[in-house]
Amino acid sequence: MHTMSEAEYKAFLMTGTRTAKIATVRANGLPHVKPVWFVLDGDDLLFTTHESYVMTRHLRRDPHVNICVDDERAPYGYVIVEGTAVLSDNLDDLVRWATVIGGRYMGADRAEEFGKRNGVPGEYLVRVTPTKVLARADIAGYE
Repeated sequence: MHTMSEAEYKAFLMTGTRTAKIATVRANGLPHVKPVWFVLDGDDLLFTTHESYVMTRHLRRDPHVNICVDDERAPYGYVIVEGTAVLSDNLDDLVRWATVIGGRYMGADRAEEFGKRNGVPGEYLVRVTPTKVLARADIAGYE
């Protein structure tokens, strides 16, 4: 096992179509986890959410999140990000980033379709600024 460098963990996060599992805190203190599509913008992790989602209500009340992205194939690896989330309803930013995210997960030929679908009033762009990152690769020890 080894600790990934910043360049390694950013490449890991953007490889393929891995989802991020976003953990937020419920009002009663219990955790809530939801998978999301995401991209990076520099150090920040970006995804979208709808105003009706439980996660959105949690983030309005408490912006602290934990995020886990893992590789389920040997030799296994993961990146855990602790950070603070900011919700934005700026439609220009939302359409731009929803298009980028849609392109990553559905392909360039469908990027605009997903940008239009998710870049509408009621959706939010969530920008998570990391406060701590833990990134490990070669968990099985044979890479």
